[in-house]
Amino acid sequence: MVKTILVVDDEPDIRESVKMILEKNGYKVITAEDGDECLNIIQQTKPDLILLDIMMPGTPVIKVVKQISDIKIAFMSVVRISEARKMGLTEQENIVDFFQKPFNVTDLIDRIELLISD
Repeated sequence: MVKTILVVDDEPDIRESVKMILEKNGYKVITAEDGDECLNIIQQTKPDLILLDIMMPGTPVIKVVKQISDIKIAFMSVVRISEARKMGLTEQENIVDFFQKPFNVTDLIDRIELLISD
């Protein structure tokens, strides 16, 4: 069964690059440009993993994360994980990983495979 990943990032180049990389590796990819669009999408479909940028306009990411408890979330950010902790973003059980931008493509794929393997 093909795994679905929701990529949420306000930077179109990053969003599309990650989408292309993931699709090339056999994943179904849905994209959203902000937290509001992310929340709308998950009302209609449940991805296996959400790759979520921390720094985006619109609804604060902490509010988005608190509304999603049953889907694994991995953060993508230029912000260090220590800063994410200070922001209170790593406290929920469904936060499963943190990808520092820029990230290594091979590392990204390897870690995603581990995160969503059955």
